[in-house]
Amino acid sequence: MAISRPQTRQFEAFMTNLSYARRMVKAGAMLTPFRSPTIDIDDFYRAAWVQAVAAIDHWLHEEVLRRVAELAAKGSPEMPYQLRVYELPLHTVEAVRRGDVALSEAVVEHLREKLSGQALQHPGKISEVLKLVTEKKVWYEAAGCVNKEFFQGRTTFNEKKLRSRYLEITRRRNKIAHDADLIDGDLKQRCPMDEADVTDAIDWIERIALAIAHVLDSKDQEVTEGGPAAS
Repeated sequence: MAISRPQTRQFEAFMTNLSYARRMVKAGAMLTPFRSPTIDIDDFYRAAWVQAVAAIDHWLHEEVLRRVAELAAKGSPEMPYQLRVYELPLHTVEAVRRGDVALSEAVVEHLREKLSGQALQHPGKISEVLKLVTEKKVWYEAAGCVNKEFFQGRTTFNEKKLRSRYLEITRRRNKIAHDADLIDGDLKQRCPMDEADVTDAIDWIERIALAIAHVLDSKDQEVTEGGPAAS
């Protein structure tokens, strides 16, 4: 991959969590020749799929909290609008006024509590949360990053296509987690999955995370839909 990895604890944790998913895929592939009626090898792939989605979900949470802490500590008037108007409970405001807690710490802890029960598995929800740390059109720019950095301009992903790809992955995760990956209308037969399917999904999760991180770190620049610098 031409794009560099962010050197943060949050992204390193993401890559570690993603490596667990890749190990599950390798385990499934190694056991495939020894299939038996009592072991469903595809369960290794399903577990890897769920782990990969959990990895990016966790990273998005931690990345937003990290960036909010940095922005709130600076108190810059140039911080994103959604962070400038972020509301805190009165008792927290009073604690800040008394000096019991720093403003940045209060904002982060309140946001952590607010986000704790929210899964960042829908592109729209991700966009909403990322408005706290950027005013860029993240999916729009991330699509351009994918085209340029991962496929050297051979693809024409735009915002809609990239969002759809992410949704496909997270919806399959939810089908596995909530519906036992059963074929619709069937209470026994499950949807097929193989090594290639899950490897592709994990690769896409890594690309999307890297692209989003790149957009968040990059300076503002003119972009073109679907072009090398677009997203």
